[in-house]
Amino acid sequence: MTDRTHEAFVDAQFGPQAQAYVASAVHARGDDLARFTDIVSARPPGAALDLGCGGGHVAFALAPLSLSVVAYDLSEAMTAAVRAEADRRGLSNLSAQCGAAERLPFPDAAFDIVATRHSAHHWNSVPAGLSEARRVLKPGGLLVVMDVVAPEQPLLDTWLQAFDLIRDPSHVRAYSLSHWRDLVEAAGFAVETSARFRVRLEFRSWIERIRTPAVQAEAIRALGKLAPSEVVRHFEIEPDGSFTLDTMLISARC
Repeated sequence: MTDRTHEAFVDAQFGPQAQAYVASAVHARGDDLARFTDIVSARPPGAALDLGCGGGHVAFALAPLSLSVVAYDLSEAMTAAVRAEADRRGLSNLSAQCGAAERLPFPDAAFDIVATRHSAHHWNSVPAGLSEARRVLKPGGLLVVMDVVAPEQPLLDTWLQAFDLIRDPSHVRAYSLSHWRDLVEAAGFAVETSARFRVRLEFRSWIERIRTPAVQAEAIRALGKLAPSEVVRHFEIEPDGSFTLDTMLISARC
């Protein structure tokens, strides 16, 4: 039994792994990040917020294209690691702050761009986080959400949530692309573009990055061996436990 809040649990899960996420190759690259850079490059430079920055890879991509960037994360250790990496890279227009996505310490209409990547599936309330993103964006501002996306089929959705929760108990939910569109529109945004991608995750590094205990890693492997053929095909589950999942990008304006 624990009396820790979800936010404290997320911080405890990711804080000790901050440097691993800064160094993570799978987070530092990707078709979604390349598409994001193309979208931002088409806009005049402005003030940007990386919401739930993790290892800071969105913030690092934004810095050369923006007047200023705030990397914002629930974990003090994550923001410290991102700040140190920004200093190492000479990104003088990048700062870092700590806090929850659902309670942003910024004034209304403070940013031209709010972006979040691989963070929202840990948020306690995605609607609250999107509402705050809408509040801090200027009129006509750009929201870009990138995250793991759940399959529309209930069978595949259940298996994805199980894999993620066993690996990392701070996981809340990966949403389907259609659900994401509904969430973004309900927060007052007009969706402009959406795209899906496929990302292969090598099992050992996926487990080691978050320091999943051995008993939980074996449980995931055991689930993979029990999975029905539809699950094996969709996630391309390999003998060593490596698999492929879906991610998405949605861009929208307020």
